[in-house]
Amino acid sequence: MTDFKPAQGRFSIVLKVAAVCMVFGGAGWLIAASISREPIDPYAEMLTAKIQRGPLAVIVREQGLLESSENHEFKSKVRGFNAVLWIIDSGTYVNEGDELVRLDALGIQEQVDERTKYANWSQSAADRSAATVERSRLAVEEYKQGRFKTELLGVQKEIAVAESILQNATDRLKHSKLLAKSGYLNDTEIEERSFAVDQAKLDLDLKRTQLEVLQNFTYEEQLQTLTGNLTSIEATHQANVERATADGSRRDRAVEELQYCVIKADHSGLVIHPNAAKWENAPIAEGTNVHKDQVLLLMPNLEKMQVKIGVHESSVKLVKVGQPAQVMMGNRVVTGEVSEVASITKPAGWWTGNQVRYDTLITLPPAENQLPGMSAEVEITVATYEDVLQIPVAAIVETEQGAFCWVKTPEGRERTKIELGDNSESFQVVLAGLNEGDEVFINPYAFEGYAETIKGSAKPAAAADEGSTEKLSEDSVLKEKKATQKKPTQNK
Repeated sequence: MTDFKPAQGRFSIVLKVAAVCMVFGGAGWLIAASISREPIDPYAEMLTAKIQRGPLAVIVREQGLLESSENHEFKSKVRGFNAVLWIIDSGTYVNEGDELVRLDALGIQEQVDERTKYANWSQSAADRSAATVERSRLAVEEYKQGRFKTELLGVQKEIAVAESILQNATDRLKHSKLLAKSGYLNDTEIEERSFAVDQAKLDLDLKRTQLEVLQNFTYEEQLQTLTGNLTSIEATHQANVERATADGSRRDRAVEELQYCVIKADHSGLVIHPNAAKWENAPIAEGTNVHKDQVLLLMPNLEKMQVKIGVHESSVKLVKVGQPAQVMMGNRVVTGEVSEVASITKPAGWWTGNQVRYDTLITLPPAENQLPGMSAEVEITVATYEDVLQIPVAAIVETEQGAFCWVKTPEGRERTKIELGDNSESFQVVLAGLNEGDEVFINPYAFEGYAETIKGSAKPAAAADEGSTEKLSEDSVLKEKKATQKKPTQNK
């Protein structure tokens, strides 16, 4: 035990010395390798592509969703806001008469009870006023045909009696005067008989005046009063009838809305929930409040399906109605046709990635298993070329002075201004500046000093404006190689 510790310590020292030697040996080998390493051409390993002629198809590719161009809508017919108690699952096939939605009917039932009470009150008032109108109408006829004639006959009778009394008094006065001449009556009796005649005349005049007043004034006054009462009562009755009609209509509407709280399918088919836009209300579910005329469910016509896509503003001018479109849905490819291109666009927002897009519809032929909501990739062929000169898009540089590319030459690399036409996702038509067989560099942004060459000096810009090309000499290439060789040493 006493000899073990010193031996262990010596062994540990040996291991440490060996490790140090290995570290310094590896570092020396790395330094030697970096010093003896041959310089590498920084552009030798860059990819190039040859300019070739051939067919080119210009395609606009977008993602979209399937939908039906003809949808039967199930809307809420209940006024105000009502909670959804139950709604059928989206994508369910239903038969005619199947229940689709149930709305909360408690508030509607309370309205039915309340409107029924008011409707009964209003109808009772209308019935009472109707009886009053009939009584008033009879009162007018009663006066014209009954009471007035009775009063008229009574006054005429009194006039006849008064005339008879006057005639009798006059005859008695004459007879008395004859008797007075014979000495049978005195003057006092003659005066009494004369007074009786005067009184009979006054009484007759009074009766005749009463007749005139009755015919010329009392009749008109009473008739006007009765007619006015009839008109007033008829107006009151009309108001009661209108109130009763309105209350009855409210009651009937509430009863009808009570039936609308349960929505049933009027024909068989597939029902789906309407897609709620992200900036609008949330999708309809149990507990959601819905308002009148709000679309609750859709029953799409599966024979008239279409794909709705949003075409970017940079490509919308290329898309025309009638252009063919290839629609990829899973493993299936269906040939459709552009049926509509929106002339205006909705405001861009976070829900569109702040991109301006135009709604475009692609009509599909009838087929099975084409259901609303399925995702689809659409390729619209907007142009085709049989034999054109093409350059890879990755080799093109767009600047304020125009489009450029870097051409590989025996002397080095050459920046060339080019004129371009239509493009696909990978290639673009070359109208001028290149020839078939030219070799161009892919991703010219990787060139060292490229930014200064394109943006900075006035010399490249002037040369580009004049249509000339800027050639880099072999000396420039060697300088760039030396600069590249220095980098590992500096990093070390």
